[in-house]
Amino acid sequence: MMRFDRLCIVIPCHNEEACIDNVLAELEQRLPGATLAVVDDASTDRSREIIRKRLGERCILLALPFNLGIGGAVQTGLRYAEQNGFEYAVKFDGDGQHPASGIEALLKPLETGEADLTIGARFLEGNRGYHSTFSRRIGILIFELLNSLLIGQRITDNTSGFRAYNRQALEFAAQYYPSFDYPEPEEVILMARNGYRIREVSVEMLARQGGRSSIGKRRAVYYMCKVIFAVLMAAIRPRIRRKEQK
Repeated sequence: MMRFDRLCIVIPCHNEEACIDNVLAELEQRLPGATLAVVDDASTDRSREIIRKRLGERCILLALPFNLGIGGAVQTGLRYAEQNGFEYAVKFDGDGQHPASGIEALLKPLETGEADLTIGARFLEGNRGYHSTFSRRIGILIFELLNSLLIGQRITDNTSGFRAYNRQALEFAAQYYPSFDYPEPEEVILMARNGYRIREVSVEMLARQGGRSSIGKRRAVYYMCKVIFAVLMAAIRPRIRRKEQK
């Protein structure tokens, strides 16, 4: 059984006052000993105030002075985890969609040495707990086909942000995580092309508990074009020399 004191849970947060307290409470209850690194991405609501009420030995606040977007916020948390010597890190959204009960399933392939990066996947066979809009499912299918073609491995849920990293993947992601909006599909390409083993784990996601998504209907086309371009650039980027393991 895993020692949770070796685990850092990175929680990017931007205007999540409706749900961030419940997210932190559930994580503290289910994963005693884990460190919760909450990255407040310059929220303009009461999120930062709510987070401060939960600060302690195992809950820290990384308060960004201005909005970096999801990529920059996640990389901030991953760098904290890497620099403070954690063995594992989990990226966990602050909107209540990711189930704390799924974290141990994500960590298991890392502990057994089967994978370096695991992705909580919504659409694996037998998983009926998540219902997305038609347009989002089309986008997810496009990334499934494109990324699978580029890396030679089928990944069904490239846009899922529910991910876990072992130490080697954490060191890589802390330095090279795509630091812009909507980075998840590009990260799949970067990790796979640089020799990190990726495995999906079936997870039943929840409905957003409050707030609103950053990807509205008007931004959907922009999102698709931007991320497809980033994915293609990642695919032709020279491989990055991996650090020698100590």
